[in-house]
Formats: sequence, structure tokens, C-alpha cells
Amino acid sequence: MEMEPEQEAELPMPEESGGNSGKAPAEGDEEKPPQLELEEEPSESDGDEDFEMAKKKAPSKKRKLPPLFSSSAHYHWKHCAAKSGYHYIPCVDFDGDGSQRHHERSCPRSPVTCLVSLPKDYKQPAPWPERKDKVWYGNVAHPRLSNYVKGHNWLNHSGEYLMFPPDEWEFKGGARHYVESIDEMAPDIDWGKNIRIVLDIKCKSAGFGIALLEKDVITLSLGLANDQTDLAQVALERGIPATVGSLGSRRLPFPSGAFDAIHCGECNIPWHSNGGKLLLEINRILRPGGYFIISSKSTDLESEEGISASMTALCWNAIAYNSDDVSEVGVKIFQRPAANEEYDLRAKKDPPFCKEEQNKANAWYTHIKHCLHKAPVGIEERGSDWPEEWPKRLETYPDWLGGLQTRVAADLKHWKAVVEKSYLDGLGIDWSNIRNVMDMRAVYGGFAAALASKKVWVMNVVPVHAADTLPIIYERGLIGVYHDWCEPFSTYPRSYDLLHADHLFSRLKIRCRQPVAIVVEMDRILRPGGWAIIRDKLEILDPLETILKSLHWEIVMTFRKDKEGIMSVKKTTWRP
Repeated sequence: MEMEPEQEAELPMPEESGGNSGKAPAEGDEEKPPQLELEEEPSESDGDEDFEMAKKKAPSKKRKLPPLFSSSAHYHWKHCAAKSGYHYIPCVDFDGDGSQRHHERSCPRSPVTCLVSLPKDYKQPAPWPERKDKVWYGNVAHPRLSNYVKGHNWLNHSGEYLMFPPDEWEFKGGARHYVESIDEMAPDIDWGKNIRIVLDIKCKSAGFGIALLEKDVITLSLGLANDQTDLAQVALERGIPATVGSLGSRRLPFPSGAFDAIHCGECNIPWHSNGGKLLLEINRILRPGGYFIISSKSTDLESEEGISASMTALCWNAIAYNSDDVSEVGVKIFQRPAANEEYDLRAKKDPPFCKEEQNKANAWYTHIKHCLHKAPVGIEERGSDWPEEWPKRLETYPDWLGGLQTRVAADLKHWKAVVEKSYLDGLGIDWSNIRNVMDMRAVYGGFAAALASKKVWVMNVVPVHAADTLPIIYERGLIGVYHDWCEPFSTYPRSYDLLHADHLFSRLKIRCRQPVAIVVEMDRILRPGGWAIIRDKLEILDPLETILKSLHWEIVMTFRKDKEGIMSVKKTTWRP
């Protein structure tokens, strides 16, 4: 096994209409996240040009920094006291009361350092693809889920299992028929080639995502924080990509123009209310020329008229409508304009165009503005052209990348070699039980791209303090989110089978107040029996190994070379 020391390479992003940062802007009217950082110290930047400029302008403060983890610390763990128990999501559930949820992301003031309890008789998920058809009911059991199952025949609680009959779905005829009917309505959609990345809002059983998976489409299910049924947890248990978020006053943690299509199936969201504000956010994250698919079993004339008016104001084209006799559902397909000429024909300029300082790329604790972002123009701007068909887009490097083309290509070559030579055989990991993977510090998505041929999916997390490379990841046909690892992640406990942390901790050594909380969060979101691959400097790995041992994680393999190292570790079922 070869270990290459990390190089501090600059990772700038091509300029994009007023900026390119995925983190919250410095505007005075923007909401600030909870203060979980050492504000007197600048954060590391992964080559962020703004950070480099700030360093030159600001007077330097010479201060001895504390170690990332104290070598003299002793760790005494306890269970979290939240009433939501083994379903606890710190930034979603009310502190100490999981029966209610925040309308918006709201994290505890102090870093979370307690451990989430395990369900009684927790069992490891079945290998893929068996797990998509049935999951252990005890792993996701919840009173509200139990009531939900009783009223829906496409969920079947049988013995110890929660079963998903392949021909049953929330719409009659099944998910496959539903997906095929959309293809017939709009042939240009061309699932799996033209359309690769889909956002499914307010996921149900993830049947829509599974039907699209058969067509080589990756669907990210967005479970809404105000949904008490916890079906996003069921989707993750089945091995389908999902995250938890809020559709309210803030933007979703995705880049602009990220999704090829967005689906809202019987989600009952009042898209036309509040001046169509939520549609403006959908317009931001939908690729120019992308599709918005909305379906409903019932017709509400007032809502229909309101949504139609809102779509007209956005210049979205209604390209197809069908009332399907089999599914007994009405489906409408709208398309976002690919160019700006249609906007110039609007009789009423409402919503107005966004100002330059209202950067469409900002997506972390950023309020939705009542304004319309123009479509990009010119080959130097991302989104001006539709990507290559999948799977060509994975290794196609468009012109707007400029000088980054060679870096993205080199990044893929590097991770392909690492995965093939080390990860698949040299770390002791049984990949037959790996389905849900997270790259905690994704850069260009090279690690995920190297696993593209495997039966896994990867959530690429781009930290908000790093250079904004998430648009590149989406352009390549992969998925991901922005996140600040000083805070808990928006997902259920035991969501992931494998976590990959490449020099994550060394990037956070002067950012988070209690870096040990990151380890606790890894323990929360990794399932028992799940794996973590951690690459970092030895000064970090040595004390980190002590912390993991205190959590009773199994250190399966360690490798050290010069000042760098790698650990392969496995979470056990231990709880205090």
C-alpha cells in the first residue's frame, strides 16, 4: 500500500455570475449559523482565494493553537437524553423532545457529545439488492411509522420485516409504470442518459427512486423535517440516497443548477403561496432546461390556478399533462428556460431579476430571496450547455472548468488507483455489505467516481469552509450536499455503511470548538458493523485512535508512512 502525503493544492472554482462560494455570504442581512467556531482564528481554506486575500490584508495574530485532540483527555460516554431515542437528529428534533421538530435547521448551542442509543435487537441490513425489497422492521420501528404502514398496502409489516411488494406503490400500477408514463409524456427526458440526477421531494417509500435506479438514474430523496413518518429513514435503510431538510425560508444545501429534474409526487406543498417563493428555490437548484414533474391524485382548482400563475411568472413551459387511467393520478411536466430570451417577453417583471450581490451559489444558512436568477450564457459559464449523456459525463471535463480540467482528471486517476489497489482488498472491508457511502470531504468527487461501477452510492459532502467544488460533482452525474462539520449532519442515525474521511480533521483543527464532536457524529450516522476509512496526519491519527478505542470501535488496519497515515476501523454494537 502506498501513501502519498497530502499536497496543499489550490482548489479555485471558475467564476460564476457574482461568486462561487457554497458557504453563507458575509452580507449583513443573512442569517448566521450557530456559533460553533473559534471566530478569532481564520479557518483553513483548501486553497480558497478569498481566504488567501484576507490573510494578506488582515494583521496576523500569533497565538499558539491548542491540539486538535488533547492527549491527556479521558472520555466518559453517556446516552443522549432526547425523547426521540434512537431516531435522534440533533439539528431537526427539539432538544430533549423528539415528538416535535424544528421548522428550520436549528442545532444545539453546545456541540453534541452524547451517544445515540441502538434499537433493541438491531440487525445489520441485508446485502444489496435484497435490502431494497425488505428491511428489518425493528431497525426503523416508530409509532408513527406503525400507524402509517397500517393505512398503505404498498408497505407490508410481516413478522420481523418491513416488506415492499415490487408491484405495489403509492400510485396504482406501480412505480415502474409511473416512470414509463412520464417518459412517454416527454420523450426528451430520456431517463438514464439525458436525465441522470433527480431530486425527489418529500420521499415516500423511495419506490420512485428504485424504479429510476433500474434506468441508471440516481435519485436523492428529500425527507422534510416536518414529516413525522420518518420515511427518509426507511429509504436509507433500503439503500436509497436520502437526506433530511426543510422547505421554508432558507435555501436547500445544494448548488445552483444542480438537478436535471425535480419530482414532487403527491407532496401537497403549496408552491404558489407567499408569492411562489418556494418555486424560486426550485428554480435556483434546477438546471436550466431541466424538468419539474408534479403529480397529484386530486384536483384543487384554486391551487391549480395559483401554481399555473407562478409557473407563468417564472417563464416555465408546461410541456406535458396527462391524467393516467392506471395510476389515477394527474401528472404535469414543466421545463425551466435554458436561455434568457423568454424572460424578456414577460409582461410583468415579477419576480424581478436578482441583483449581482444576491449570489445564486450561496446555500448554507442563506435566506431565499424573492427574485429570479438568469440562466447562464457563454461556454465559460456552468449550465450554459447540457452535460454529456451518462455515463460519458462522469469523465467529460467541460470547457467552463478551464484550467481545472487537468486537476479533475488527475484526481480521478489518483482515486481509481487507491480504490483498486488498497480500498477494495487491503483494508479488510467486506464490500458486499456496503451500499450507503459518504465522502466527508469530497473535492472533485474522484472517490465517488472511482466507485461508480460498484453497487454503491456516495454522498459527496463539500465542507462550507472549503473551495466550492460541489457544482463539479453534480456536473459529473454524482450527488452531494454542503455541510459544516462543526455541526451534526441532517440525517438519521445509522444511515451509512461506510464513511470516508480524507484529511478532514486536519482541515478542522482550528475551526471547531470540540473536534471530538465530529467523531461522535460519525458514531451517530454510521451503522453498527459499518466501516470508516480515515486518512490524515499522524499527529491527528494517533490521538484519534485513542478516541475510537474508547468508543469500542475495532481498529482493523493502520498504515503509516512519513508523517501521513491511514486507518480502517469498524464500529461495533457497544453502547455505554
